[in-house]
Amino acid sequence: MPASSFRRRLRRALVAVLVSFVLAAEAPAQGPPLRNLQTPPGFTVSIFAAGLRGPRWMSFGPDGNLYVSLPGEGRVVMLPDRDRDGRADDVIVIVEGVSGAHGLAWLRDSLWVSTSTHVLKLRFKAGDERARGYDVIVDGLTDGSGHSTRTLLFDPGGRHLYVAVGSSCNICEERDRRRAAIVRYHVDGSGEMIYARGLRNVVGLEFHPATGALWATQNERDWLGDDLPLEELNIIQQGGDYGWPYCYGTRIPNPEYGDARRCANTIPPALTFQAHSAPLGMTFYTGAQFPEEYRGDAFIAFHGSWNRSQPTGYKVVHVEVKDGKPVSSRDFVAGWLTSEGSVWGRPVDVKVGPEGALYISDDQGGRIWRVTYAEAS
Repeated sequence: MPASSFRRRLRRALVAVLVSFVLAAEAPAQGPPLRNLQTPPGFTVSIFAAGLRGPRWMSFGPDGNLYVSLPGEGRVVMLPDRDRDGRADDVIVIVEGVSGAHGLAWLRDSLWVSTSTHVLKLRFKAGDERARGYDVIVDGLTDGSGHSTRTLLFDPGGRHLYVAVGSSCNICEERDRRRAAIVRYHVDGSGEMIYARGLRNVVGLEFHPATGALWATQNERDWLGDDLPLEELNIIQQGGDYGWPYCYGTRIPNPEYGDARRCANTIPPALTFQAHSAPLGMTFYTGAQFPEEYRGDAFIAFHGSWNRSQPTGYKVVHVEVKDGKPVSSRDFVAGWLTSEGSVWGRPVDVKVGPEGALYISDDQGGRIWRVTYAEAS
């Protein structure tokens, strides 16, 4: 056996042992915080992976494996569960040295990554264990200031690439028209157009599986008090203006501008949430494991507040959907914010696994959580 192959296998074995050790140390029987997580009856939360540094965006590949971005390390890793026991067996680095790697999306069997300034197509196919570099598809996206994460999404037909670009500030008039907007490209990076604007900081971005409409979570502005303005879930219309920086909510003028005329034709949110709760990743439940009432509904990760006198968020919310529209929301997994006000986890992204479980990334705790359902016997 070549020495390089032996070293690679040895490295994988050591990582697998380390992952197993960390998971065992944080098993439910030994981890009181895990038992503090509250879910509806029948649901169980477990740890799929631990010991990760700032896991953010997730995507399941066509190979069934979970891929996760670690922006602080400039890495994308694969977390295979080869024995299907609900725990990652390994942490395989797919690519590294990609500063600010955040958004992940698959176009057929190719994995794409977005950073603050670029969209990259990895030279990597499902089944590989390491990318052979990458190709830059979009260059000079923005300067990376302000809201620096970029969410990446392909439309269902794989014809267009959508990138959510947050604002450079809390409230200001942007010089770069791509800021506070959703930008659309052809898959070769050409044809840049502003698909929708007035969106201070969109992070969650998904197409509704039945209607084909583009949905987006929206983080609104700060410094109007604990309860204003409300966070938003928007259904995106091509060419639509969603208000920022001139107004928020249902056409309410921001005091810095105070011009109702600028808000007259803006599009109100489809649903609102508690101010400063920071809704980030979103997914529609398309699996078969959860009860029928959840199918077609949405789940949203709330990262939590930073400028509120009483902290809020730090949970995953279930959004009920009827006739292609969001109608209500309620807590689904809560407890990362304790009754004493301390925080031990911050959900970032949510994804449905091939087996129907819900996966949650937690960049503060360094974990990937897994939520399963089983009827009581």
